[in-house]
Amino acid sequence: MDGGLPRDADPARLRCLLQERTADLQRVKAEYDNYRKRVRRDRMAVREIAAANILRTLLPVLDAVDRTCAHEPMTPGLADIAHTLDTRLGALGLESFGQEGDPFDPACHEALVHHVSPDATRPTCTRILRAGYRAGPHLLRPATVEVTGPPPG
Repeated sequence: MDGGLPRDADPARLRCLLQERTADLQRVKAEYDNYRKRVRRDRMAVREIAAANILRTLLPVLDAVDRTCAHEPMTPGLADIAHTLDTRLGALGLESFGQEGDPFDPACHEALVHHVSPDATRPTCTRILRAGYRAGPHLLRPATVEVTGPPPG
């Protein structure tokens, strides 16, 4: 044997063995690449869920700051706190939604009051009682709204 090969080795048989080993190696490499992609995808999913959970727990703080800004005189300290909180939570992917005039969507709006108007052609958010929030694809909290829509029938 020279270099691990038998002296009477058939070249056709050696080519066949080489092809088998190459195919095995390619299969193992493909499995490893798939594993790496799956781990990366799972890590990103865990990161998104963790960020969404943290943001969800901070929503009452954000609501308290918003209420304070709406009902108290705006001091430089309060303005700085509100701006910093909005900036930092926005950097984590927090987005508020819910504007007057938005079409009512039960998937992301929670209607507390419904008004009927003969002029309305579709249900529309006419007053935002509490902003809704999402982080990426995750709905953290629906917007609480008053809705005006057409008469039934």
